[in-house]
Amino acid sequence: MDRFAIAGILVGIFGILIGQVIEGGTIWSLVVLPAAFIVFLGTAGAVLVSATRSDIVRGIKLLKLAFFESGSPSAEVVAREITEAAITARKESILALEKKLSSYSHPFMRNVFKFVVDGVDPATIRDLFENEILLTEEEDLAAAKIWSDAGGYAPTIGILGAVLGLIHVMENLSDTSKLGAGIATAFVATVYGVGSANLIFIPIGSRIKRKIRHEIMIKELILHGAIGIVSGHTPYVIQEKVGSFVDA
Repeated sequence: MDRFAIAGILVGIFGILIGQVIEGGTIWSLVVLPAAFIVFLGTAGAVLVSATRSDIVRGIKLLKLAFFESGSPSAEVVAREITEAAITARKESILALEKKLSSYSHPFMRNVFKFVVDGVDPATIRDLFENEILLTEEEDLAAAKIWSDAGGYAPTIGILGAVLGLIHVMENLSDTSKLGAGIATAFVATVYGVGSANLIFIPIGSRIKRKIRHEIMIKELILHGAIGIVSGHTPYVIQEKVGSFVDA
């Protein structure tokens, strides 16, 4: 579990609640069920309209990236495995890499190096896997965008909720004892909209996109290393190439 992500959300919410108490309010005054329905269901509806079904399904699956590690090996580990593969290919032969395929830590590396062992030319390997990387990146980023989109819709839906609440207040002007509480309740919707957007939706979207780009970088590292081995580059040259990805 990524403790920084969890801690960030909790610190943000805690700060708002503590500020509410210091100002003389109560935490329970921020708990308004109608406002929650308006903001969160309204935001969900807007996202459903703006995104495709596949993007939404994929985006929900990607949510775990915001709070958990992807499980993929680090760039340093992959770079070391590629360098070792280059040394093996130089000392023995490319065919000698076949018995090591199952030991590679990244599934993309196992897939690419099957083509390396089969002797597929560098241009073909590049074309095949560059297209795969590009397609995966586009699909993942489009899916992650649903969280950023939710962050854009939520504040506006929150304002809509506040307006609806004020309309309800105006309909009950005869009972002045309820005006203050009614107005306060109306603006809770704005708090929900702005707060959820800036503490949850937008940060989650940004975090998912960052991890997607990191995974794409590792795949590009693997592809460059594989092409270098097939092209007959020395282990030192390959180490320098993959090392530039690690240092980036």
